[in-house]
Amino acid sequence: MTSASDRLPLSGLVALAAAGFVTILTEALPAGLLPQIGRSFGVSEALAGQWVSVFALGSLLAAIPLTAATRQWRRRPLLIGAIAGFAVANLLTAMTHSFVVSLVARFVGGVSAGLLWALLAGYALRMAPDRMAGRAMAVAMAGTPLALCIGIPAGTMLGNLAGWRTAFVLLSAIAVVLAGWMALRLPDFPGEYAVDRPSLGRVFVLPGVRPVLLLTLAFVLAHNVLYTYIAPVLARAGMPAQIDRVLLAFGVAGLVSIVLTGMLVDRHLRLLTGIGIGLFASAAMLLAASVGPIGVYAAAVAWGLGFGGAATVLQTASARAAGAAADIAQAMIVTVWNLAIAGGAVLGGYLLDGSGAGALPWAALLLLAVAGITALKPVRSRGHDDPGSTIQTALDFPD
Repeated sequence: MTSASDRLPLSGLVALAAAGFVTILTEALPAGLLPQIGRSFGVSEALAGQWVSVFALGSLLAAIPLTAATRQWRRRPLLIGAIAGFAVANLLTAMTHSFVVSLVARFVGGVSAGLLWALLAGYALRMAPDRMAGRAMAVAMAGTPLALCIGIPAGTMLGNLAGWRTAFVLLSAIAVVLAGWMALRLPDFPGEYAVDRPSLGRVFVLPGVRPVLLLTLAFVLAHNVLYTYIAPVLARAGMPAQIDRVLLAFGVAGLVSIVLTGMLVDRHLRLLTGIGIGLFASAAMLLAASVGPIGVYAAAVAWGLGFGGAATVLQTASARAAGAAADIAQAMIVTVWNLAIAGGAVLGGYLLDGSGAGALPWAALLLLAVAGITALKPVRSRGHDDPGSTIQTALDFPD
């Protein structure tokens, strides 16, 4: 079995990374195309931004119940089914001229994403040697910065040149190809036996789980308040035509971040958490200060460096806290993550309509302050006498 090897099973991990790539691209591509999408359906950019919140709503509603209902199912068919869901959702999104139908399609895509993210981390951990778990997670999560670095800028350019519908048709085709690749290259694993399945409540009160969930909520909410409405944020900075280039800078920095995270995550998890929050906060301060183009690109780089490794850091912390119940803990992370995505779209849209784009970086800064306090302050899990029942328990790996 591959987990007994001293080498990472790169072929399977790359397939997982590709799945993450398709998921992030499906979820976040509208951020670069909001003006075109809004004009196409005759709605405002704030309303078009609810494509992101509806997608996230599907994920957060589906992650825990679907994960619980399918825990005895074999893993590979579940992943392939989730990818097939993206193919259907993106094709329907591209073909419809009804905004309501497009929201339904986005919800279906979100359901697929909820299932996929709940499976991805556990799948990677089962494929790799225990001592290389963090590196395996980093490879499996590499699809996120690649989507941000290459996929979204390229999709935005394609949408500007050939129309946003063409970009979503291409996404559907990529999902079909990926499903075939997974069937050929991804190893299969059995589900869990009923006797091995701890309850949701038992997992929720494990030391370190709840603080990691709160940290995830605050950090990802801050990200999505800004990222979903990057177009009006850049318009305020006098750079409405540079969305794709700013997203490219963000994505390249994110790719660097995940490489560094993969190298350090097994030994310096809490340090990476603190650095990520600090870099993201510095980016939000630059954007709040209405800096010029150089400052905006510097903010994009700092933001990408701070956020790129977040999925690896947070899911590794969650898996460490939950131990054998990692799949359920990952479903909780997925639920909270997508609650933050939906909340970011809703909160950002409210602030955009009410106070303008200038309010968005300040909202992100407040949320990052909550994330920083959660990461640094010991927070005991109520009902546990163990002095290790703190956020540090989840964030610190032994040297």
